[in-house]
Amino acid sequence: MSNELFARLSEFIYAESGIKMPLSKKTMLESRLARRLRCIGLESYGEYCNYLFSPQGVANELVHMIDVVTTNKTDFFREPQHFEYLVEHAIPDLIETTGAGIRRTLMVWSAACSSGEEAYTLAMILDAFSQKVSGFNYLVLGTDISTRVLETARLGIYHEDRIAPVPAELRRRYLMRSRDKSKKEVRVAPELRALVRFRRLNFMDSDFGMREKMDIIFCRNVLIYFDRSTQEKVVGRLCKHLVRGGYLFTGHSETLSGLDLPLEAVANTVSRRL
Repeated sequence: MSNELFARLSEFIYAESGIKMPLSKKTMLESRLARRLRCIGLESYGEYCNYLFSPQGVANELVHMIDVVTTNKTDFFREPQHFEYLVEHAIPDLIETTGAGIRRTLMVWSAACSSGEEAYTLAMILDAFSQKVSGFNYLVLGTDISTRVLETARLGIYHEDRIAPVPAELRRRYLMRSRDKSKKEVRVAPELRALVRFRRLNFMDSDFGMREKMDIIFCRNVLIYFDRSTQEKVVGRLCKHLVRGGYLFTGHSETLSGLDLPLEAVANTVSRRL
């Protein structure tokens, strides 16, 4: 792949997904797109670009290109301090100030949910909370730009190695082991899966196509892939879907400092909508 061709693809990826692709990632991009070339029977990156930039390519290939370009890394109970803050501070505050979870359904959004571990972690936490608070109800929405990882999320099937961070009590309650012991897989219990919805969403879309207002948004470890101006745009759009007094959780390596946003910091990487 020539540097000129890489530059064209880099600009296109940035425009479509907000992801910066510096020249240092050229080799990575080549290896990932090589799979797509083989899949659709093209001989060169030049042919691939001509196809990708055509009306037919935009309609049929764009979503696959985004799938192979995006980095999907997540775990159950990743950055556990956030879940402690959620249960000890955020949810009790929202119940008291807005009645969320009692007078109406508490809405929680796992943005950039990847293969679903964060969304199901949130559902476990919320369901365990509901066992202690009578009448508490909730719904979790998980979104991602990648259709490939969303298929995994909807199935809710994971290898045993993936569930190590899940506390033993929650494993027993919410995860079912495969009857075929050789597979070493577990599946999220159907009762919990019924309270989690998944859909595709691109942060670069000016309108997320959502009518729901969220009480809590987890958008963690994705902003690091955007430049500062894109971070401000994305978080600004998230805020439009966050109720006043609602909570935004970002990754521990991310900062919103210096961005013009209707948020106030209430804890490390936790903000509240003004």
